[in-house]
Amino acid sequence: MQPRRVQRKKFCRFCAEKVKFLDYKDTKTLKHYLTDKGKILPRRMTGACAKHQRDLNEAIKRARNIALLSFVEK
Repeated sequence: MQPRRVQRKKFCRFCAEKVKFLDYKDTKTLKHYLTDKGKILPRRMTGACAKHQRDLNEAIKRARNIALLSFVEK
């Protein structure tokens, strides 16, 4: 019988840093929340709270519309 791995509790990075506004122009931060194919990662994987996940989705979509981020990675 193998010992169980203890998984660390995920926390919202934006709440911890007390971020007021997620900037859609900050592509370096937004890229951490995308897969290699360009899909937005879900909350259960990112650890973001519901409010910040909604803000994150909106910021990513805005950045895509003005071509700061691509819709699909090749």
